Amino acid sequence: MTPPPGWYRDPSAPHQERWWDGTAWTEHRRLPEAPVPPVPQPAQLSRPTVPLFTDGGPGQRRPAGGTGRGKAVALTTAAAVLVAAIVTGVLVLGDESGGPEAQTPPAPTTSAAPAPTSEEPTPSPTASQPSADDPAVVEDQLNGITFPLPDGWVRPQYVTEDDVMMTTDGTYDCPGDGGVCRHGLVISRTVTANDETSPEALAKEDIQDAADDAYDRDLVGRKPFGGIESHALVKSGPVGVAGRAGYFVRWRVRTAEGPGGYVQSMVFPSTVGTESPILVRYVFDAGEDGPPLADMDTITKGIRPAGDAGTGGGVGSSIGPTR
Repeated sequence: MTPPPGWYRDPSAPHQERWWDGTAWTEHRRLPEAPVPPVPQPAQLSRPTVPLFTDGGPGQRRPAGGTGRGKAVALTTAAAVLVAAIVTGVLVLGDESGGPEAQTPPAPTTSAAPAPTSEEPTPSPTASQPSADDPAVVEDQLNGITFPLPDGWVRPQYVTEDDVMMTTDGTYDCPGDGGVCRHGLVISRTVTANDETSPEALAKEDIQDAADDAYDRDLVGRKPFGGIESHALVKSGPVGVAGRAGYFVRWRVRTAEGPGGYVQSMVFPSTVGTESPILVRYVFDAGEDGPPLADMDTITKGIRPAGDAGTGGGVGSSIGPTR
């Protein structure tokens, strides 16, 4: 009913082994990695012999023997004493500090070498990360072009206008009549309600509307920035966009409330369908919270025909004469 004598992991000191004599722990201990010491002498390991006695009457005790009934009584008594000795020896075991040890005899070990206390963790597989060489882009499927998505810009979320390609990340309370504003917008439209085809003429004609839509009145007639007080031309000129010759106009707009901002109208011929002109508007808040103006040029240079990553352009690029 108990493990045979042998070396087992010491319950009071798991880093070493201790001799179990079959009924109780002895004081013999060893380190698992040390050479196996000689097995204690039989005199040390032998189980105490329990003398068997029977009652011989009041005041008498004599060795078991005699009649069959006497032998049965002797055997029963010896078995009870032996069981009591085993149970008592197991229950009263204690560790070196005086606390109780495990009352269940240990399972035998199969090797003198210590079992490893810990294992090196196996690295879990990680998902492959997107390559830094794969820039995030936003596609204008109607006009067949793609826009790069610079840091700080996101695809439009909760924006009512269908032609918004990207916005700056996050919103803020407009400083004027209320509502929610964004520090930056990029809008892409097809020019269809105008017989004019010259990118220069269309850009110069659109810039006032772009400023009013961004900083004067919103779609429900409110003035998120208190209205426009003045504007000034920052720069204008030809621009190469997606391999086509275009034109842009940029204004600095000052508002009654808030720091105002910058608007830019850029027009260039489409590369798909009827080649109707494409109008791209940029709306950038001024001040330290607005996006850097350099993002306008970065986005312009990164506009590509859908499926043609090698055709770009940029401000001042000599693509050909504007019409």
